[in-house]
Amino acid sequence: MHFHIVTLFPEFFASALAATMLKKGQERGAICFHLCNIRDHAADKHRVTDDTPYGGGPGMVMKPDPIIAAIEATSRGADRPRRVLLSPQGPTFTQQRAHELAALPALALICGRYEGVDERVRAFVDEELSVGDFVLSGGEAAAIVIIDAVARLVPGVLGSAESAETESFRDHLLEGPQYTRPPEYRGLRVPEILLSGDHAAIARWRRQEALRRTFERRPDLLAHAPLTEEDRAFLVT
Repeated sequence: MHFHIVTLFPEFFASALAATMLKKGQERGAICFHLCNIRDHAADKHRVTDDTPYGGGPGMVMKPDPIIAAIEATSRGADRPRRVLLSPQGPTFTQQRAHELAALPALALICGRYEGVDERVRAFVDEELSVGDFVLSGGEAAAIVIIDAVARLVPGVLGSAESAETESFRDHLLEGPQYTRPPEYRGLRVPEILLSGDHAAIARWRRQEALRRTFERRPDLLAHAPLTEEDRAFLVT
């Protein structure tokens, strides 16, 4: 999968893209990244990318021409990426949307700054996404969140595909508790069922713990979860 990142600050991504899972995914050829500097597409000698807003008001607005030229530059290859503007005005990014984006061959993430982008930029993108109901200094931090969530779902990025299949939100359920060695620490023991070697019983316990944790912490998710009759019976006990 090819990620295009349209930004004023390509240096923001240097460490994140060169470490851990994202580094390994690139080494395996599963993902690649192209950083597109918006300033490189400014027409004037000072490479100006923002200006004061029409009608007055505080702050600066990103000019349409440099950012649209940068967006269009991502489409010169064989695959036109899906263009996503990172904005607090978009629908909230979810695990379901991460799965949908991970199935694409290419994705362009457009990072705004300052007071936002000129409204005309929206005519050149396919969708907007928000990472939550809060304001960031720019779209770069949001882009890293989306890259991490999407890239780990691309085949070949994670060492084990099963890791992505059993995590929180996969079936609108939170992941249950996890344990590793030692079996006892300061009087806190690993549940005996996990040490039993009974794989069917362990799978049942994990399912029930995921249901319990979701019910206690995020009951709103259960309305969308594919529950069996056994699941429903457990939740009412």
